Formats: sequence, structure tokens, C-alpha cells
Amino acid sequence: MPELPEVETIRRQLAPAIEGRRLVRVEVRDPRWSDPAPPEAVADALDGRVVERLDRRGKYLIATFEDDVHLVMHLRMTGNLLLRVDDEVPPHTRVVFELDDGRRLLFVDVRRFGTGDVLLGEDALRDYFGSRLGVEPLSADFTAEALRAQAKGRTQPVKAFLLNQERVAGVGNIYADEALFRARIHPLRPVGGLKRAQVEALRDAVVETLELGIDSKGASIDDYRHIDGAQGSFQDRFLVHTREGEPCPRCGNTIKKMRAAGRGTYVCERCQTRPRVRRARRSSSA
Repeated sequence: MPELPEVETIRRQLAPAIEGRRLVRVEVRDPRWSDPAPPEAVADALDGRVVERLDRRGKYLIATFEDDVHLVMHLRMTGNLLLRVDDEVPPHTRVVFELDDGRRLLFVDVRRFGTGDVLLGEDALRDYFGSRLGVEPLSADFTAEALRAQAKGRTQPVKAFLLNQERVAGVGNIYADEALFRARIHPLRPVGGLKRAQVEALRDAVVETLELGIDSKGASIDDYRHIDGAQGSFQDRFLVHTREGEPCPRCGNTIKKMRAAGRGTYVCERCQTRPRVRRARRSSSA
């Protein structure tokens, strides 16, 4: 699934091409994309409007149109946005956006999990994200103190905490693995038990990892592509993710794959010490 760096890369590439352009026509070819709103309702709301700006919140892209109309898109697992100048429509195209300069923006999605929601007004936009997303990890609000306050008293594994979008917006499986390795924290360690120094290291590692991902224009392991179809390169800079059986770049120990938060997880258990499991005491009468 495209994570924050991939979506931010798309935003940076796409914004200069569509901001200030008029959307001549939108064709929702797959009603599931806009469900529960019917395709014709999406067309009525967007056709003929000018795209004022393109923003990002977590893993969501937000196209803001004139008259305070917003289109919120999520790529989910296999979604891509491709900007085309020809008439070719690739397989699995779910939505076609026709711009006033003759170009077309295509929402292509093999597995059909991606979504598009039209929201009217800033209040609707605020409410939409207020119930879905936590702090932006590249914002000034993402401090070690704020992270520590959220983690306090929680017993869930730290990786599950990072993947919870209501806590930290935009971090997914790839960037959680890479950040935890940089912070020398085992993915199964209870987040509420992290020491102050560990929380500070984790905050810095999350920011560093996301910025490296953006600098590399995202990671293309499976489906993710730029708006011109090119691949990102962050996969060439992975320290642990997908490197099962290879030597740790820090200590040389063998990188292992395990399950954490229901996801395939890569870890060096020499650099990232596994938490000890407390065993229940046997009663004196036993």
C-alpha cells in the first residue's frame, strides 16, 4: 500500500500539472470507487470546476476545487494516479479526469480498493479526518512529548501503535520496520513501556525514514508508480525491510522475518532486543 512518502511524491508531481486547471469532465467507470455516492453525483459536484490546490493528509490526497468542494482520494493497496496526454486507457482504469489542457488523469487500480469521496465545505473535511487520522509525523506537532503522551499506559506492541492511523497518520508497514530498526526498538516491545530516550529516538527515526522515502520518491515493491509510470527507488535503500536472511547493515547479524501487528515484519534481534516475556508466578500451594 502506498504510504506517506509515496502519496507525498504523487502530490508533488501532480500539483504543478493540475492546480489552476479546470476539470472538464470526470467519468467514474467503477461505482465502487465513489460508493455510497453514485458516479453521476460525483460528476455533478466536480464537472467544470477549477482545481485550486492539491494537498495530502496521511495517506490521503485532497483535491480542493473552487466553491469549497473537496475530493478526497485513497489509493489503498494497488491504486495509482497516471497523467496521460494520449487517448490510451490502461486496464483497470476506474476513473478518468479530463482536464482543460487536453490531458487526462487516470485512477488505475487492479484490486479496486481505492476510494474517492466528495466533501462540501471545510467543516465536512475537518470532520472526515478528525475521526480517521492522528498527528502528521512531518508536522511541528509530532514531538517526542506528544508521542510519549499517546503511548502512556498502552500495552500494544510499538509496531501496532505506529500502524494505527488514528495515532500517527501515514506510517505503514515499510516505514515502521525501517524506523524501528533505526531507533533500535523491537517491533513487539510494548509502546507504553518505552523509556524517554527510546521515544525520542523513535520520533526522530520516523521523521528521518519518511524524509528519506520522499527523497527517493517512494518505494516500488509491487504496484506503486509515479504519475508518469516510473518507479520509486527507496527499496534500494532498505536497511531491513524485505531483507530476510541477509546480514544486518549495522552488526552483521542475520535479519529475520516475523509477524507483528498482523504484518510481515523484518528485524535484527541483536540490534533490536526482543522484550522478555514475563511468566506467571507459581502459587505457594502448587
